[in-house]
Formats: sequence, C-alpha cells, structure tokens
Amino acid sequence: MGTVSTGNAEHYRWGQGCDGWHLLAGADLSVIEERMPGGTFEVRHRHARSRQFFYVLQGELTLELDGVECLLQSGQGLHVPPGHAHQVRNDGVADVRMLVVSSPRSHGDRVEVPLDAPA
Repeated sequence: MGTVSTGNAEHYRWGQGCDGWHLLAGADLSVIEERMPGGTFEVRHRHARSRQFFYVLQGELTLELDGVECLLQSGQGLHVPPGHAHQVRNDGVADVRMLVVSSPRSHGDRVEVPLDAPA
C-alpha cells in the first residue's frame, strides 16, 4: 500500500491522443485522471449502472448531458446519473485534466448513443 499518482498508476490511451491513469480501480469505485488535448472528444454514450462525477483539474471541459451543454472550468464538477447520455469534449486548444469517479466502475457498462438519438 502506498501513494498513487499519474507517475505510478496504470496508464492507458484512448480516443484521439487522450491519456488516462487508473488511480483507483475497484469493482465498486473507480477514480481515473484523464488528459484531453485540445480538439478531442469522447463518443456520446450512457451507462446502465454506473454513476459518474467529472471534476476539472485544469482547463475548460464541455460536458453534454442529455442534450444540454455545460462548460466546466477548473475547480468545477458535474454528476452524471446512470442511464443519462453524455459526452465530454475539449473545444479549446489547451489540455484539459480531469478526474472521473465512477460507482460502480464504468468499464463494461457502456452503450454508445448517436448524436441524433434522443437523450
């Protein structure tokens, strides 16, 4: 047991050059730090069981939740309840760093939702 950071956590790549670090990878709770370069986005989706909390550490993040766009600044977060369609985007040029907290973990609990589908 010891401290965890992006320097020693399990790292993965996703999307268009984005990074993620599993700071806590429990079945009942997941904490991930992610970095999104400017102009990147994730696929719009929903989770059947997982609730998520997105918290911006650095930059500005656009989080679309059920068709409503929220601009999150550094130091702000937003809860995404289970079953709600959402997508995060970095519409700026600077990197965004954020924490994504999921309970239970969201891996394996994801259904893509097209942008033209109802939220």
